[in-house]
Amino acid sequence: MQITPEPIAGSDTESGELSVVPAASMAPAFSPLYQQIKRLILNSLRAGEWKPGEGIPSEMDLATRYRVSQGTVRKAIDELAAENLLLRRQGKGTFVTTHAEQQVQFRFLKLEPDSGTRGSSGPAHRNIIECRRARASMDVAKALGLRTGETVLQVRRVLSFGGTPIILEDIWLPAVPFRGLTAERLANYQGPMYALFETEFNVRMVRAEEKIRAIPSLKMHESLLNVKQGTALLSVERVAYTYRDEPMELRKGYYRTDTHHYHNALN
Repeated sequence: MQITPEPIAGSDTESGELSVVPAASMAPAFSPLYQQIKRLILNSLRAGEWKPGEGIPSEMDLATRYRVSQGTVRKAIDELAAENLLLRRQGKGTFVTTHAEQQVQFRFLKLEPDSGTRGSSGPAHRNIIECRRARASMDVAKALGLRTGETVLQVRRVLSFGGTPIILEDIWLPAVPFRGLTAERLANYQGPMYALFETEFNVRMVRAEEKIRAIPSLKMHESLLNVKQGTALLSVERVAYTYRDEPMELRKGYYRTDTHHYHNALN
């Protein structure tokens, strides 16, 4: 006769609430209750229950929904806010972050001017050089979780600040989720590129991984970044992921650092 293990109640050490965890998996799988609530909220974000820019239910409503204390919900939301997935607005509630928000627009761009603050020289001017369909190379396919030769969109653009070209970017996107994206559409959109991805393609970038190294500029950089061949540039390779940890963008940027520097705050 097969015996099914009885569930054992585990408690959140701070709230004293109970969570039910199968006995066989309790030791390796146990997590604090607020972490379990965090995952449930994250699942709702992944499913699109609350869209970027929309408010989520109040802490009290979520506490009723998940049958936990308001304090447990608050702690889960605090972590999601720290990860820039949710945004608290004093007196208004909690909202799903969007790349259209000023404080989120430059979440992944860590380049700052040596004098002044980011944006002090005005908004970035974007020059879309091309947006074309291409076949994924082995490296691009591996970064995006595709098969070599699958169709991707390849975008090249230059970002200028204060009239000076500072960043050259080559961007690869899987073709299917971004069907209909054109150079004209990118050039005409007034907000950040990631906000365009959110609003028109329902693709939300929530985290990224970067590799950074110093390189000498090549011939292609001379005219596009207005530098001499051999000038030191910062090469920043970034893979951006969605809620489901799907790699959705490979971006290779070449940064001038004669008037700017890479700034990152570490916790």
